[in-house]
Amino acid sequence: MTALASRPARTATPGTGRGVTHVIAHACVAVLAAAGVALVYYLCVCTAPGQSVDTLVMRGADVHHERIEQVLRRALDATTLVSLVAVCLVAAAIGVVRRRADLAVAAAVLVLGANVTTQLLKTRLERPDLDGFPAPNSFPSGHTTAAASVAFALVLVLPFAIRGTVALGGAGYVATIAVATVSAEWHRPSDTVAALLIVLAWGALGSTLVRARRAGITGVVARPNRTAMLLFAAVGALGAAGALLGLGAVLLARWAAPDLVPGSLAFAAGVAAIIAAVAGVFAIWIRLAAGDRRG
Repeated sequence: MTALASRPARTATPGTGRGVTHVIAHACVAVLAAAGVALVYYLCVCTAPGQSVDTLVMRGADVHHERIEQVLRRALDATTLVSLVAVCLVAAAIGVVRRRADLAVAAAVLVLGANVTTQLLKTRLERPDLDGFPAPNSFPSGHTTAAASVAFALVLVLPFAIRGTVALGGAGYVATIAVATVSAEWHRPSDTVAALLIVLAWGALGSTLVRARRAGITGVVARPNRTAMLLFAAVGALGAAGALLGLGAVLLARWAAPDLVPGSLAFAAGVAAIIAAVAGVFAIWIRLAAGDRRG
């Protein structure tokens, strides 16, 4: 655990001006994440090429590996409303026990806001039939939103000493859930990426509220765990490279021989994109969650 502990800064005197700057920075992350959701929706739902590639990835999700299918199925089965509510209550209790009601409130805002937003978007957004695969709108993914919001809430309320470990474990769980929804053909990759951005937007909003409340307090400033950040950066970079290469190969194959595009390659590229997105949002989140005086 200590290897992934967040470390305090050597100096500890942030002033009010610096605190306000942090508040603005967190608010900007929330706005950018929300804009990212709109961009993903436009590119992957409202354009024919985006829909085509997104659906191709989902329909290529024939794993045909008993152990992998079993893990993915169990992960989905374990993500129930009861289990998620229980974890949320635990997160709130941790905030109260630590005498950090602000963190408990921010965690509640994060979980409720993200999940309500996802359900509203899923029921109200339209999905035009541009790829010849008519289906009701599935954008964004409710399972991915639920899993990511609970993981974010735990990272926010837990002490700094274990946040890095929890973030890594939470990222692994969220990536498994996101991939499982695509493997089960419940969602397309864009649905899961949008869900992650929705959770990041509400997480940034919650951390903005916490920062605003403590803007004038001086004290030790905790830095995000370096080991966790490096791991997220490495995994994110590898995932992004794999996604770009894989999707590039899929697009080239569709242009050269549309009937011979390998579904497994498309699915692998989609999985790489999901892993990159998970690593990216969790890296941003542990950076946003750091910085409180009391650990």
